[in-house]
Amino acid sequence: MRTSQWTPALAVAECDPDLVKKPAPKRKPVVTPKKAKPKPKPMKPKAKPKPKKPPMLNITQKIELQGMPFGKAEMTADNKKSLDKFVAALRKATKARGPVQMGAVVVTGHTDRIGSLKYNMRLSERRAVVVKDYLVKNANVDQKIIFWEGKGPKEAIPVTKFCDKRMKRKQLIECLSPNRRVTVEVVGRAVNLKPKPKAKPKAKKPAGKAKPKR
Repeated sequence: MRTSQWTPALAVAECDPDLVKKPAPKRKPVVTPKKAKPKPKPMKPKAKPKPKKPPMLNITQKIELQGMPFGKAEMTADNKKSLDKFVAALRKATKARGPVQMGAVVVTGHTDRIGSLKYNMRLSERRAVVVKDYLVKNANVDQKIIFWEGKGPKEAIPVTKFCDKRMKRKQLIECLSPNRRVTVEVVGRAVNLKPKPKAKPKAKKPAGKAKPKR
């Protein structure tokens, strides 16, 4: 309701909506988005320490297969048994070492002094080959690591120097039997299983006596 005293300044929004300015809409506060915290970089897994290589031992073992038949390149039953035991012992671990890893096998044939040098050289080579073949076929030794040679009568067993050539032939052949042989030498490596000796504690030095003050 308007009176005589009404002026546009007294206009009310409910009665005179056209005369009253609408209040400006309230501005919504601008919300600044919070910066996301950078994700922590994943930790690199620590590299596992490389296992230390076990200490190794250099191994050299030798066997002599004596008493081969006169004039023949054949192994006796005892020769075969001895060689089998020799190889088996190398491949078996002991308290001091692990199984031996063969690096080289040297097979050397020998003969007695009866007969010509040329004949005995060939015979000694044949004996070496017979043992080499046995190692490959029966002991599963890699042929690539086997080296063989024949030395004929050049390296006689010292005790046979007492075998007199004046002996009867049969007796002389028997006396020289140790020279009719093949030597097998194995060179290889094995893990050292012996525990390291404990370091001895350092002895404490006795405390020196204090010098009297003058």
